Amino acid sequence: MPERVGLYPGTFDPVTNGHIDVIERAARLLDKLVVGVAMNIGKGPLFPLEERVDLVRAETVPIAARYGMIIEVKPFTGLLISFAKDVGAQMIVRGLRAVSDFDYEFQMAGMNHRLDSSVETVFLMASETNQFISSRFVKEVAQLGGDITSFVPKLTFERTMARVRGSGEP
Repeated sequence: MPERVGLYPGTFDPVTNGHIDVIERAARLLDKLVVGVAMNIGKGPLFPLEERVDLVRAETVPIAARYGMIIEVKPFTGLLISFAKDVGAQMIVRGLRAVSDFDYEFQMAGMNHRLDSSVETVFLMASETNQFISSRFVKEVAQLGGDITSFVPKLTFERTMARVRGSGEP
């Protein structure tokens, strides 16, 4: 049986419990998951690309060990479907939080299918406790002095708060 390889792309700025939830759900279905961390400077990231890659890598090590599978974390720029082919992914994993995500994701899946019909898009719902979490809201709450401990993993919490405080170090 061929290896089942999936690609979960995003900016992960910062990685949230919602992202971790989708990664864990995908880990149950795949032999290997590549988490593609997009450059996406247009969104004005809180963390530089290298630090986002490091945070996602650190937060996903326990998941890979728990499910006995491989999780690779790689930065990428350019066309998602090209990156999927480069990493040998047969599927792109996308997380859905709410109905509002669906329209955009539906359009992206259709475009990716037209570009390369050999790569499927699979949608995974975040659990009900994580469906409302977004990186954008986490950054806003942190910058306004709110408590984000229930929205992000511990290491990400420490790094986010250090970045928001301006020290860059926890």
